Amino acid sequence: MQHNNQNVSYANEPYRDPDFTINFKTPFNAEPRQDVLVQQFITPTEKFYVRNHAPVPDINGESYALKVDGLVGNPLILSLSDIKNKFEKVTINASIQCAGNRRTMMSEYKKVKGVGWGIASLSTASWSGCRLKDVLEYAKVFTKTEGALHAVFWGLDFGCPEDNGKPYGSSITMEKAMDLDGDVLLAYDMNGEPLTRDHGYPLRVVAPGIIGARSVKWLDKITVSSQESESFFQRRDYKIFHNGVNWDNVEKYWDKTPSLQELSVQSAICIPAPNSTLYLPFTITGYATSGGGRKVERVDISLDGGETWDYAELMGEDKGVCNKYWSWVLFKYTITKLPQLQNKDHQNIRLVCRAWDSASNTQPKDVKDIWNLRGVMNNCWHFVDITVLNQSIKNKL
Repeated sequence: MQHNNQNVSYANEPYRDPDFTINFKTPFNAEPRQDVLVQQFITPTEKFYVRNHAPVPDINGESYALKVDGLVGNPLILSLSDIKNKFEKVTINASIQCAGNRRTMMSEYKKVKGVGWGIASLSTASWSGCRLKDVLEYAKVFTKTEGALHAVFWGLDFGCPEDNGKPYGSSITMEKAMDLDGDVLLAYDMNGEPLTRDHGYPLRVVAPGIIGARSVKWLDKITVSSQESESFFQRRDYKIFHNGVNWDNVEKYWDKTPSLQELSVQSAICIPAPNSTLYLPFTITGYATSGGGRKVERVDISLDGGETWDYAELMGEDKGVCNKYWSWVLFKYTITKLPQLQNKDHQNIRLVCRAWDSASNTQPKDVKDIWNLRGVMNNCWHFVDITVLNQSIKNKL
């Protein structure tokens, strides 16, 4: 994506893990190596993917103030100390996933516009902070019938080139914001430590179950409104169109197309890497997620391009019957034998995964069926082509 960076400075960016795959340097957008991504259920903070739209602000936590206004009876200005001391501290595990995850694969089918993400623009952390619901109730938020329909967030990351230098902005519905089981946090801790600069210090939104674009970092202001955010990133981005919409005719579709909120069901194979050459036995490892708190019920694995399937072993949380599954599941599947390898020195195979969630949603087979010009929500079957060598024939040589 082309950015106009002439009027902003990236001279004060924080330190980043040198092992990141950098997809765009300024603003910084990077993902961990896919094999590193699935090593732990909780992603170490330094390995957590980074999605920025502007230079990272350097904010003094002592002088920080959060504003709450709009359709409230008691407008607020809260210090970080107020937020920590006036409201109950809540901790949740939640994955955050960019709507552009796996965009590169979609662009390989047909060119799209956007940062070229691989399969690792998501991560999982333990987040601590106060409930957005509690803050809005303290502000005496108006009711839905009084017009309070959207919680609008603005960050302190001035300089977003797509929005003429404004800070990043986005919004969620008040239905999500005020749902006790929706678990929307104003988070100040990540993995037991204060947020780092790249991840929103001193305060950020964590809106689990919906696209990462709504979890605004470096939170400056919350405005309760009858309308969704006026930000470019709510009105002119993060929307999904059919494949007949292009940059010549998209203008007439923006306002009639809803902004993305809940995530689709998704999975990807992280190990082995594409084009690997392996001996038996080996283990397939990956992740699966869904939106809206829906539980990933199973992940299917195919060793023949999707002709036949078997179940992977899942590793995730068990919360019983509820829609509060905010974190990914990791999966593994060990291959000890491969009938088509018999009497051959090698066999090329296509590994495929697909996930199913508690609402029986699953992933579409082909990227062509969900292609869209912004390259968002690519959740088609994920495949990895590898070569398996016959150890027994090697031993006879």
